[in-house]
Amino acid sequence: MSRKPRFILPGIPQHVIQRGHNREPCFYAEEDYLRYRYYLQEAAEKNEVSIHAYVLMTNHVHLLVTPCQPHSISHMMQDLGRKFVRYMNYTYQRTGSLWEGRFKASLVDSEAYLLTCMRYIEMNPVRAGMVAHPADYRWSSYGANAVGQSDELIRSHPVYQSLAATVAQRRHAYGDLFRMLLDAEALDAVREALNQELVLGRENFKDKIETMIKRQTRPGQSGRPRVKEPGGTCHIV
Repeated sequence: MSRKPRFILPGIPQHVIQRGHNREPCFYAEEDYLRYRYYLQEAAEKNEVSIHAYVLMTNHVHLLVTPCQPHSISHMMQDLGRKFVRYMNYTYQRTGSLWEGRFKASLVDSEAYLLTCMRYIEMNPVRAGMVAHPADYRWSSYGANAVGQSDELIRSHPVYQSLAATVAQRRHAYGDLFRMLLDAEALDAVREALNQELVLGRENFKDKIETMIKRQTRPGQSGRPRVKEPGGTCHIV
């Protein structure tokens, strides 16, 4: 079966997930998490990708990112993967693949779903029963987005910046969003879009994307002929 083509739209956020091979751990020690973060920052800067949220779980990784070039995300993940897998194989005297195939990604309607997606990502450790509150988990962007901890990985999205006038007010407003859990409908929407590598968004946003790239954005649709998307300067939306 041929691989599903990726959405290639610079300036529009994407939710990315990569799982460990056979759901096995991809992090064992503190140094592994630190090394992954270092390689991720290096690859994101090199390939012009802005990271808005992330969580490093024991056996998988979630990222919310905006690419500035058509293949920014793919190249970032390739660069990151080569270096991190080499490090893990050397450190733990292992061979073979670390990841379960290629990463998955879904396009995100920033106006309607960016903050939902950020909360989904940063609440992963809570849903997994690892911590009681996202602030208690060290390996996520919650500390930067809600608490004010220094994190050179994070580049704030305009939707996040619009929460309040000042940095402190923004963090407070964002933290307040976590007082209520995401409902089942929101969780299902995020998971369906990601697992099927489609679009997380409103119906009019999906219509717009289909018109732009001549490709289905909803599950169960007949596909349309695919056309090559033009490149361009980065404009985060």
